Amino acid sequence: MDDLETFGKETRAWLEANCPPEMRRPVRGEEDACWGGRHWVFQSDAQRIWLERMAERGWTVPEWPREYGGGGLSPGQAKVLRQEMRRLGCRPPLSSFGIWMLGPALLKYGSEQQKREHLTKIARGEIRWCQGYSEPGAGSDLASLQTRAESDGDDFIINGQKIWTSYANYADWIFCLVRTDPTAKKHDGISFILFDMASKGVSTKPILLISGRSPFCETFFDNVRVPKSHVVGTINRGWDVAKYLLQHERAMISGVGERGVSRPLGQVAADSIGSDAQGRLNDPILRGQIAAFEIDEAALAAAAERMVDLAKAEQGHPAFSSAMKYYGTELNKRRYEILMSAGGIDALEWESERSRGGARPRAWLRTKANSIEGGTSEVMLGIVAKRILDLPGA
Repeated sequence: MDDLETFGKETRAWLEANCPPEMRRPVRGEEDACWGGRHWVFQSDAQRIWLERMAERGWTVPEWPREYGGGGLSPGQAKVLRQEMRRLGCRPPLSSFGIWMLGPALLKYGSEQQKREHLTKIARGEIRWCQGYSEPGAGSDLASLQTRAESDGDDFIINGQKIWTSYANYADWIFCLVRTDPTAKKHDGISFILFDMASKGVSTKPILLISGRSPFCETFFDNVRVPKSHVVGTINRGWDVAKYLLQHERAMISGVGERGVSRPLGQVAADSIGSDAQGRLNDPILRGQIAAFEIDEAALAAAAERMVDLAKAEQGHPAFSSAMKYYGTELNKRRYEILMSAGGIDALEWESERSRGGARPRAWLRTKANSIEGGTSEVMLGIVAKRILDLPGA
């Protein structure tokens, strides 16, 4: 405990000295985060400096081994770092599917060559990844995917289509599920493979959502040649890698339910409807809704910490991420319902400068996809019923 207290004091001092003031302001949306990659343009010097300083220390991925660009911190130290960043309001220096999803899968299943090729680049924000899982005929039933990889000497030739590929039009590389043995059972004969989005035969097409914006794309593969050495794990055993990665993806998506460093709902609502002489929101009904929401928000944050601690102690349940994903995404939808209610008619502004291009209603509409992406809420509840509650007939 004394060591953690010393680490906490040192961490606090370092963050206070090295986190630029601009990086202690709430993130206003996906467009305000740093995603990194070959073609990333920093929005400010402060954003660049913050990423460089944290990456140099290995604190973009504090618990990864140092040899792969991480900080080599213990679970306890990493928890202290998260707490100190929250206390100071420090933004995450990097948003990355490589950190949240691919990195853990590579650490568990990747070859040493693959780890050294990709992990440090992920940690430093030098490469941006997208996920090639869902297909037009294989959404919730992911294992029925039809994108094929046919053997050709030392390479695979990949043909097929993926859909709902988040940020595929900005990504440098893709981690992709392909069928390498069409004669095998549905969950067998699938391989997990990595390749460059600049490869010949790869193309993308954005998908527009009801919000008028979208991170999603259709992604097409037309005779894309990929070395077999890019397969993670064993050929035809990619479903093992895919399932492990999905645990991390669902834990990541559940994080939308946590406020992080953004402003509390009560403060945001007060900007719109005002406060009484005692500093309380003028609307008592909305006040009660926000109080109930913030209790649930705190419960989610505590559950997330518990999930991390159990995972590090190798006591975690593989289906717990599904429960977290369900609760986090439903909570985020509640958050934006409250925000829309608090904003009144002003919250319906769609294109004005005052509303930052309709940021609030567009974000509210975007949350409707939270309970679909990464596995629908109905699928998550089915997993919880079967794997955790062991209910009959589930």
